[in-house]
Amino acid sequence: MVLLPTMALRRHILTWLIFGLIAWAIPTDALALEKYGRPLPSMDDPNDLDRESEESLFAGYLLTGAFAKNPSFAARPDNSGLVGLRHMLHLETDLYKQYLTFYTDQNFFSDRNNGWIELSEWDSTYAFTGVVDHFSWRLQYERDAPLDRRGIKQAYADGMMTAKLQSAQDMAWWRKLFPNQSLTMYGGAGWLFHNSNYFARPDNTGRALFRYVAHADLDLYKNKVVLYGDVNFFTDREGNNQARPTEMDWIVGLALRWRDAELAVYHEQDQPLDKAGLVQKYLAVQLRFSFDVSKGDLGLSRMKPGTGIQ
Repeated sequence: MVLLPTMALRRHILTWLIFGLIAWAIPTDALALEKYGRPLPSMDDPNDLDRESEESLFAGYLLTGAFAKNPSFAARPDNSGLVGLRHMLHLETDLYKQYLTFYTDQNFFSDRNNGWIELSEWDSTYAFTGVVDHFSWRLQYERDAPLDRRGIKQAYADGMMTAKLQSAQDMAWWRKLFPNQSLTMYGGAGWLFHNSNYFARPDNTGRALFRYVAHADLDLYKNKVVLYGDVNFFTDREGNNQARPTEMDWIVGLALRWRDAELAVYHEQDQPLDKAGLVQKYLAVQLRFSFDVSKGDLGLSRMKPGTGIQ
């Protein structure tokens, strides 16, 4: 009997766990994300391991998008209005190698029923995150608030752990079958240990307790054409079974890239799972510009190791 090496066995287990979560989560008519920007696909080349090993002094992206078709995706936390435009700034900096990074997302929406231009909602996120080998952790605070009127404010703080796999490093079988297509995926779970009106369903009922996530990026052509999907589940702390998902938010998108710019078309749908209720969905077109200034570029830091635990 031939036994797999410990590292190889762990990677096989992680591969099938993440594949299993994605397969279980995806509905029969689509794939999966949620409205803030963290789950967007990385614009870094997954095969560029040297660039990943550098510390970022500051990095991030700017994006703007139009909700081309929006029958039900609300423009404020109280579920009023319909989103017309979305603008976002994501910033991050490495505080200590890849073990400790700070990031913030500032996400703005406008109401198509109120002229499209005037902003109606501001979602702000602040977080610390880190990576050790194939595993990531995160501590995050998010606050969603209306801008053009008084109304419900939603806020939470959570912790999350995820496991990540990349075909360039972890899946020799994938490289043999698809030598020109890179696959990156992660899955994990989190706990909303503080929750002020962050709901457990799209109709603003319940209060979220746990979240389960799965994400995949498929590089179709030289990191210039990327198919991505993301699933996000919430459970209800007020429900009979606090571990059972009550909401699923999913997105599938296709991104076209040129240098530091990306044009994406994507569909999102947020739906209840434990009972009938409001379903929020839309189709959007989005333009994103990324930037990354490493400490090495300015001579402030040495390169981190490129293999093993960095």
